[in-house]
Amino acid sequence: MVGTALSTRPPVFPVVLAGFTAFLDLYATQPLLPLLMRVFNASHFAVSLTITAATLAVAIAAPVVGRVADLAGRKRVIVGAAFILAVATALCATASNLHQFVFWRFVQGLVTPGVFAITIAYIHEEYPAWYAGRASAAYVSGTVTGGFCGRAMVGLLASSVGWKTAFVVLALVNVAAAAAMAKWLPRERGRVAHARPSGGHGRSVLRLLQNRRLCATNAVGFCVLFSQVAVFTYVTFHLEAAPYFLSTAALGYLFIVYLFGAAVTPIAGRWVDMYGHRTVLAIGMAVGGTGALLTLAGPLPFIVVGLALVGSGVFMAHATASSYIGVVTSEDRGLAVGLYSTAYYLGGTLGGSLPSLFWESGGWLACVLLVIAVQLATLAIAMRFWRPAAAA
Repeated sequence: MVGTALSTRPPVFPVVLAGFTAFLDLYATQPLLPLLMRVFNASHFAVSLTITAATLAVAIAAPVVGRVADLAGRKRVIVGAAFILAVATALCATASNLHQFVFWRFVQGLVTPGVFAITIAYIHEEYPAWYAGRASAAYVSGTVTGGFCGRAMVGLLASSVGWKTAFVVLALVNVAAAAAMAKWLPRERGRVAHARPSGGHGRSVLRLLQNRRLCATNAVGFCVLFSQVAVFTYVTFHLEAAPYFLSTAALGYLFIVYLFGAAVTPIAGRWVDMYGHRTVLAIGMAVGGTGALLTLAGPLPFIVVGLALVGSGVFMAHATASSYIGVVTSEDRGLAVGLYSTAYYLGGTLGGSLPSLFWESGGWLACVLLVIAVQLATLAIAMRFWRPAAAA
């Protein structure tokens, strides 16, 4: 029986590529923040809007694209959104001031859920339950790799040929990835699209919001992305200043620590299938919290190791939470993933802006303490509301 499932399960690579494509752009401005402060003569909070505008747009659009994909077909939405994302990325290069740049970043965020959120729903529908944890982890590995490549590419190109050229190149990579998904991503098996009666969408939302374990999963997602964005946004200000004085290119290369997450996440997926969601989330929070504390050390190598641990812990937690959606929902999974994505990216939005207040009052130490508090809250929520998969 397992042998039959192995021979018929959908390929993993297109799922990995979808994650890569979506996250190639979403956080690409993180290594540019100190540069953008100088270019636009802006404050820490103002340039952080290049992150929060995109994540806020993702939060707004995610539930909508989930329903569209349920009706129109997931491959069609994923590929179409990927091509539109490429256009929005190219338009970022046309911005002549920070307001325009933030606007196009917002547009990027509106389109992005059409790629990543639908891919998560695709996994839950097309992959056998016994393999869902590992498939979700493979997808998250793609997001990790895309996130690193986007940041490193933009940081390197911005320091050598300018930030606008960097976004043109990024757009070209998006086009190539969208074309590859159009060719290799299989269509859904046995999908039947049908219209729901009037008010059906609202009733589905209310039903999902009454699912306490799903709401707890959404809260976990909120906290997870809050931690990630807070650390990797404000550490650039920390390392650009004395005594480190890292350049824009160096800040871009710093995100090579994401590749540790790409390596660890598939292992986390297997652990989810073997040991359960709460156990793996606890491990992820312990790893991330240890890493956050390590960034308070003075030597740069300690900070880099700390960031690698933070990234690994966050990606383990995200793979665990996104996999748990399939455990606690049996219908309207596209919409459920959309609601999770809304909470997740609202966390990222707040994680990009709220720490600016802590930065102004207490610098990097205050930001790290904030992140530790959020990670403890994440673990408390999961331990209170999550149940083992067999009991959920």
